[in-house]
Amino acid sequence: MAIVLAFSGGLDTSFCVPYLKETYDEPVYTVTVNTGGLSAEDEQDLIDRSRTLGAAAHYTVDGRDELFKNHLSYLIKGNVLRGNVYPLCVGPERVTQAQKVVAMARQLNARAVAHGSTGAGNDQVRFDVALRLLASDIEVITPIRTLGYSRAQTTEYLTKRGFPVKASTTTYSINRGLWGTTIGGKETLGTAEPLPDEAYPDTVPPARCPDKPLDIKIGFDGGQPISLDGATMDPVRLIERLNELGGDHGVGRDIHVGDTILGIKGRVGFEAPAAVILIRAHQELEKIVLTRWQRFQKDHLSDFYGMLLHEGQYFDPVMRDIEAFIDSSQKVVNGSATVRLLKGHASVLGCTSPFSMFDLKVASYGETNTLWNARDASGFTQIYGIQAMLAHNARKKNQ
Repeated sequence: MAIVLAFSGGLDTSFCVPYLKETYDEPVYTVTVNTGGLSAEDEQDLIDRSRTLGAAAHYTVDGRDELFKNHLSYLIKGNVLRGNVYPLCVGPERVTQAQKVVAMARQLNARAVAHGSTGAGNDQVRFDVALRLLASDIEVITPIRTLGYSRAQTTEYLTKRGFPVKASTTTYSINRGLWGTTIGGKETLGTAEPLPDEAYPDTVPPARCPDKPLDIKIGFDGGQPISLDGATMDPVRLIERLNELGGDHGVGRDIHVGDTILGIKGRVGFEAPAAVILIRAHQELEKIVLTRWQRFQKDHLSDFYGMLLHEGQYFDPVMRDIEAFIDSSQKVVNGSATVRLLKGHASVLGCTSPFSMFDLKVASYGETNTLWNARDASGFTQIYGIQAMLAHNARKKNQ
């Protein structure tokens, strides 16, 4: 029999390899699901790290296309930002990773899967819910949570056995992905201190960014990004390119405070250039093609959708219902948005669409129109305020 370990190469999953071998006396296979942010050099480092720690073999599985199709596409179409700040960098990855890890466990005929989540955060819930739903016949092992080990204790365990641990690994927890990178450290344990510039691994500090802005044009079809500056691109590659361009201009850095699945408050730093750029561009394009009530209903449903996805409820049937509504709303979200990148900011300069409701042939806001006359306008304003007037008069009589 064997154990398949979801392996990031970080401190906690590095600890899991020797611990699982010593505790269960079974071969441990490490699996890294590439959900973005993994270079060829990183991939080789993971192979070497896994071998050094004593794994029987290491597998790298590409999950970027599935991540975009099943998750990121809806985060863009829904303009999903948790707390109006955080673009859900991690939650969607865990679903894709769980699916791929289960598939590998089936392939290797493993009796158990393991992950390195602690007992304090959201990832334990995301992994457990997905793994138990996808593979109820396979045991789930969680060494860090079960033992209650701190990062200092796992570091000590590894160093005593001759496995080196980088100082930065102990100081900051970094999770790179296609939709962004999250950063946890001593500053995020409280709410008063910002992360230092050196904690952000891939974006240039805004103060050191170019003084000259970069204007880019993003094309959308059905609410999905399809081109950059006129060149058609695969969505995964487009996101990767926007991460590079946005990172060079310091776009996407921030810190989010929110409620965890377990009910406590949590704080995390992140850098997500592509997510910030695409959501802002898409949101502005929607404003010229959707009616106010489409946007009103969609905003509420999208916020609810993001909450459920963040909290490990991707497999609830209501998610498919909401996706159907979002897909329907995107049929006319075609066109382009021009975005300016400058010293940490992404500003939408303008949008165009063949479905734009901003029709100068019909009306110029605040000046002229062809849809009503002065008498129509006067009657409308009189009727429009009736309910408020009746409420005001009723309350005034009884004061």
